Amino acid sequence: MEIDGTDRKILRLIQEDGRLTNAEIATRIGLSQPACWKRLKRLEATVVRSYNAALDPQALGLGIFAFVNVMLDNHSEKAMQAFEASVTAMPNVLCCHNISGKYDYLLQIIVPDMESFHRIGIRQIRELGNVKEIYTGFSLKEIKRSPSFPI
Repeated sequence: MEIDGTDRKILRLIQEDGRLTNAEIATRIGLSQPACWKRLKRLEATVVRSYNAALDPQALGLGIFAFVNVMLDNHSEKAMQAFEASVTAMPNVLCCHNISGKYDYLLQIIVPDMESFHRIGIRQIRELGNVKEIYTGFSLKEIKRSPSFPI
């Protein structure tokens, strides 16, 4: 799918504020409402994954943000799929990336406190099986978090 300059304008606007109406988007980019609606629906079918609210983790009592590197024992396709399915089901795992280098996966985990991290970030991951090594780094201060892609 080809994304032109007008599509990019729409995407920038909805990344900044997903609650904008079609009329507001159309006005801001200088399109008719029907033309804007058509483009927006096409983008929602192909590019836009979802609309979300950006929440404050501190206000929710989620004060520990950890980066957990995981090395597996077994690298068969079946073993890796099992690991991926298990971490996908863990609500405190915000992101899971299959990475290059020494470790196989990088997880981003958020929890209220260190006791919760030990229970979720260490014990639950080890209990998944097939885990050879875990290395954890904790965020001391978040400098930047952007929900937007550079488009």
